[in-house]
Amino acid sequence: MNIHKMTTLDITGKTVLIRSDLNVPIENEIIQSEARILAALPTIQLAIQKNAKVIIMSHLGRPKEGTYTKKYSLFPIFKYLKKKLLNTQVYFSNNDMKDIHINPGEVVVLENVRFNKGELSNDDALSKKYANLCDIFIMDAFGSAHRMQSSTYGIGKFVKIACAGLLLINEIIALKKALEKPKRPLVAIVGGSKVSTKFNVLHKLCKIADTIIVGGGIANTFLAIDHKIGKSLCELDFICEAKKLRDKYNIIVPIDSRIGKKFHKTEKSTIKSPFNIEENEEIMDFGDETIKNVVKILKKSQTIIWNGPVGVFEFPYFRKGTEMIAKTIANSTAFSIAGGGDTLSVIDMFNIQNNISYISTGGGAFLEFIEGKKLPAIQMLEENFKKNNINN
Repeated sequence: MNIHKMTTLDITGKTVLIRSDLNVPIENEIIQSEARILAALPTIQLAIQKNAKVIIMSHLGRPKEGTYTKKYSLFPIFKYLKKKLLNTQVYFSNNDMKDIHINPGEVVVLENVRFNKGELSNDDALSKKYANLCDIFIMDAFGSAHRMQSSTYGIGKFVKIACAGLLLINEIIALKKALEKPKRPLVAIVGGSKVSTKFNVLHKLCKIADTIIVGGGIANTFLAIDHKIGKSLCELDFICEAKKLRDKYNIIVPIDSRIGKKFHKTEKSTIKSPFNIEENEEIMDFGDETIKNVVKILKKSQTIIWNGPVGVFEFPYFRKGTEMIAKTIANSTAFSIAGGGDTLSVIDMFNIQNNISYISTGGGAFLEFIEGKKLPAIQMLEENFKKNNINN
């Protein structure tokens, strides 16, 4: 793809507007996971080193558009960045997009972009306001690259130069490495609660992976082809589609499961085969035989794509399947790429950040890239590159 890259542009002394993905969990103004902020820092730090005037914007959560809500304010993130960016002047702005005056090497953090009316609808007037803030726009929010919104897409129509930041470039390189010419065997793990939201990615992965391991509600839908699964989470409308995939491709379905009668963190688990699950029981994790089988497959793999937990890992008695998969991937010499919000939470829980080859900050964007869809933000960067080449 032909796009401008931050690393090839002269940004010294220029005003750069960085669209980061700082959408992290915050409770009582305390950041619960730093993963996405830490991933965004190299781009911010490079801009400071290049003596650019740095403006940072991001969304946080899902506030009512156009309405300030303290719960979704980026102020705690501003305070975090102020501590991280030592010897750098860092300011906070309540989205006043007219009077932002900073010196080279200084940083200003804008308030949540979703407090601005028109952000979600990709409003041209708002996109122009963003564009007027800067000389160069740096798109670095891979986690929002699939959204056609003013701060991720619309701005590209009005800014002179739009380029990719370090995180976005690294995401593209890592995903292409896993998808285009992977070392084999390639094993994909697809977990999570709903099979319907992941059927497109399952179709894509089936065509490129040697083995697919399904977990969570997705695995339950495959189990329901031949078994009664009690009150387990399942999407009955997708059983026929699941059967077509299972019969055509190498999809590993659990041969035993950890079940419970109540969906509660104190519920104890019992291991059962799919033939013995009763109406009042619920599948919530892999059983030990399934775990052994999956670990054996993962140990032989050369490339691993991991999206989603395989059980209710938040509950201590239904964590083992996800934990064993996480630790096996961490100890593997295979090239591993992991993505999705719940996957990041698992990685944090077991403290294996340094043992995954690449951790994607994207959830929906990660899945859409795997599906082969053109992400709107990347399309915007390509169009901007083309426009600049024509004008030059």
